[in-house]
Amino acid sequence: MDSAVTAHLLKQQGHEVVGIFMKNWEDDDDSEYCSSNIDFVDAAAVADVLGIEIEHVNFAAEYKDRVFAEFLREYQAGRTPNPDVLCNAEIKFKAFLDHAMRLGAEKIATGHYARVREREGRFELLKGLDPSKDQSYFLHRLTQQQLSKTLFPVGELHKTEVRRIAEEIGLPNAKKKDSTGICFIGERPFREFLNRYIAHAPGAIQDDRGRTLGQHQGLSFYTLGQRQGLGIGGVKEKGAQRGQGEHEPWFVARKDLDRNVLRVVQGHDHPWLLSQQLEAADTSWTAGTPPPPGRYAAKTRYRQADTACLLSAGGDEGFALDFDEPQWAVTPGQSAVLYDGEICLGGGVIGSKA
Repeated sequence: MDSAVTAHLLKQQGHEVVGIFMKNWEDDDDSEYCSSNIDFVDAAAVADVLGIEIEHVNFAAEYKDRVFAEFLREYQAGRTPNPDVLCNAEIKFKAFLDHAMRLGAEKIATGHYARVREREGRFELLKGLDPSKDQSYFLHRLTQQQLSKTLFPVGELHKTEVRRIAEEIGLPNAKKKDSTGICFIGERPFREFLNRYIAHAPGAIQDDRGRTLGQHQGLSFYTLGQRQGLGIGGVKEKGAQRGQGEHEPWFVARKDLDRNVLRVVQGHDHPWLLSQQLEAADTSWTAGTPPPPGRYAAKTRYRQADTACLLSAGGDEGFALDFDEPQWAVTPGQSAVLYDGEICLGGGVIGSKA
């Protein structure tokens, strides 16, 4: 729906608009979780209502090589990657952008809730105006060249306004739910899906005192801060009265890769779940160069409020952040994204934390 309203807004502004439908996943594509055929029928119906041409392109090979292979490598290494970040950088704003330029397009446009501003010859990535839908976190790896060719029309609107426009112009997908799940793969039972592609070895689940509470199904299937699906109950201390903490929820706090042990703790604010500092690598800055050391705000996960921090220079390939307040469940493999007010500066992949 966001892409459809994007196309409508651009037509209203006088642009010549062509729709591109990307097929990026072919394994079990006929399943209930990810049928591109059904999605293409929806897209074609939208194009018909809008009066625009639509082209079907296949980037499945690029997606598998550039995004999915890295996704699996990270999980196999015990980290939790963010496929949406890589997918935007490698597919939507690289493979798709290159294809559009070959067609003779001047710009590409997507339905992301973000904005681009040109100032003094540089292009800035800004947060979307709807704070509940801002997607700049997922776009932080975009370069000057990519930003210079990109439009985000719905980034100027709130989601409620986008839905109103969709219904007003009679779009057939006006009430369609937002897509979730793995980028271009869909919403499916994650453990079952991952199980097809990576080796896994069950092992012990232990608490912060070394007590064995159960068995995990493979470290790759768990992420820091996870509460659901652990399959363990409370541990009652000898002589403790009923209700004295033994039924507090358990959270994944650490992965001991050498011993194949999943470490869990009780209580949302257990010290093992809190981090004051982090280091990140594999950096990407929208301006092309790192921002100077100093005070900024950062997110260590999507839908997190901006948090005040101090940026330390860490060389060309990495940086360190020191937060004013401890951060919850900082997760290796996720992105630490830096902001200066409404400007998204870029970020890197979280490695170590303290």
